[in-house]
Amino acid sequence: MLRTSGVRIPYPPALRNLVYRLYARRVEGRLDHAQVPKHIGVILDGNRRWARADGRTAEQGHQAGAAKIGELLGWCEETEVEVVTLWLLSTDNLDRPEAELTPLLGIIENTVRDLAADGRWRVHHVGNRDLLPEATQKVLKESEQATVDNSGILVNVAVGYGGRQEIADAVRSLLLDHAERGTSFEELAEIVDIDLISEHLYTRGQPDPDLVIRTSGEQRLSGFMLWQSAHSEYYFCEVFWPAFRKVDFLRALRDYAARHRRYGF
Repeated sequence: MLRTSGVRIPYPPALRNLVYRLYARRVEGRLDHAQVPKHIGVILDGNRRWARADGRTAEQGHQAGAAKIGELLGWCEETEVEVVTLWLLSTDNLDRPEAELTPLLGIIENTVRDLAADGRWRVHHVGNRDLLPEATQKVLKESEQATVDNSGILVNVAVGYGGRQEIADAVRSLLLDHAERGTSFEELAEIVDIDLISEHLYTRGQPDPDLVIRTSGEQRLSGFMLWQSAHSEYYFCEVFWPAFRKVDFLRALRDYAARHRRYGF
């Protein structure tokens, strides 16, 4: 912001963009890549509020948020992040009015297709697929199959996801698995532990998230990866998701690198 005789004059867009790029480069230059989280979970929050503030529709807000995902994955690739979990649709979101939910599901389906078509990412669905429309289930299944051999970032798309739902589904899966094996309740009670339950989560075989980022200024998890995030670091960012910039991402990584992870001690 410039000042002339006490009057505040906004920077011209070209100058503002230059200043932003220089600042982002400075933050990135100071980033310790040895301290970059390997698994980042992102709660993509604020699409509708961003749209309202900009005089747009909710659908346009969701579309703008979807367009930001490719940028985020590019930043993650540059900083050697290995796993990214994107919360695209919660189980609570399924109760939204049909007029909003139907186009939102369409945007999610197109987004997942684009991730698969990119050729760099491995797409994996986390969530209860049975709660979703058949068309959405089909896109998720086909995208997983098409990218299973890709060597890039593992991208978990959390669609129809809820943390409590995941734990309930994991326990159900565990019980059914051991029922088929003929394990008695007494025997099962003897062997149930954290590792056994983890083997039945949507993210089985994956590392837990080191860092969870939530945009829009809300400071709560809202049920995101309740089991896996027990020792995660959290970063709450004021900016709405469609306006999330590379410098915001780098600040989150810088903040994470500066923390001493004590794992509860």
